Amino acid sequence: MRIFRPRGRPDVSSVRSPLAQAVAMFRAGRYADAEREARDVAASRARRRDDTWAPLALDIAAVAVSAQGRHAEALSLYDQALPMFARVFGDGHPQTLKARSDRAQVLTSLGRHAECEAECAAVVPAAARRTEPEAAQVATAARNGQVFALIALGRHPEAEALAREALAAPHLPERFSLVLRLNLARSLSGQDRHEEALAEAERAQRLHRGLPAVEQRPETGAVDLVMATALLGLGRRDEARARAVAGHDACLAVLGPDHRRTAEARELIGRIDA
Repeated sequence: MRIFRPRGRPDVSSVRSPLAQAVAMFRAGRYADAEREARDVAASRARRRDDTWAPLALDIAAVAVSAQGRHAEALSLYDQALPMFARVFGDGHPQTLKARSDRAQVLTSLGRHAECEAECAAVVPAAARRTEPEAAQVATAARNGQVFALIALGRHPEAEALAREALAAPHLPERFSLVLRLNLARSLSGQDRHEEALAEAERAQRLHRGLPAVEQRPETGAVDLVMATALLGLGRRDEARARAVAGHDACLAVLGPDHRRTAEARELIGRIDA
């Protein structure tokens, strides 16, 4: 989770921020605690109409709720927060655009892939027009969300093209390289190009292992599932099942039984066993 610096105020992770504790809990994987703390901050500042921290608190609560697999509830929190972001920061501010991108990616966790794709496609050029340094990260995150939604819609060649375009950007942070390579591998498997998908999954695995723990955690189980899908396509069923089970167990331990990725792992194991 990346939260930007609001209007000259301290960063949310600084010791002076009312959200520092919630952010620290989230980064440590204590999602329920982070949710509770962020909700408390949001409630305490709800009466301050133009308070900067209130929408940020709701945003952190939504991210923490989604990380626990309660995607519909996360969407409701984003719907509360977005009018506040627009009022406090402005419609085109990177912080508002980030909240829109995050909300869109919750939509795809609820099976609303076309809505996610359309919203992410709208956020990308809006963020690209901004001059703030963080705007480029918003654009990349939205592009990744668009790629994921296109894959879910079965539009794999489009997804591949967008993922490759995003990966070619200069100075791409490794955490974005990771998620884009995972989506590239998914798009290749969707085109039955399983050798290429496995190669991309192996590159993603190396990237994942090189990241600090705080940046590995959001992609818990993802490398295993992408690799298992490619292995299954190659007919290497036993290896595929071992990776799928490892991914499921990791998702269950970190993300819980209701998370979209945990459900994806269960479905993949079922396909392998069928």
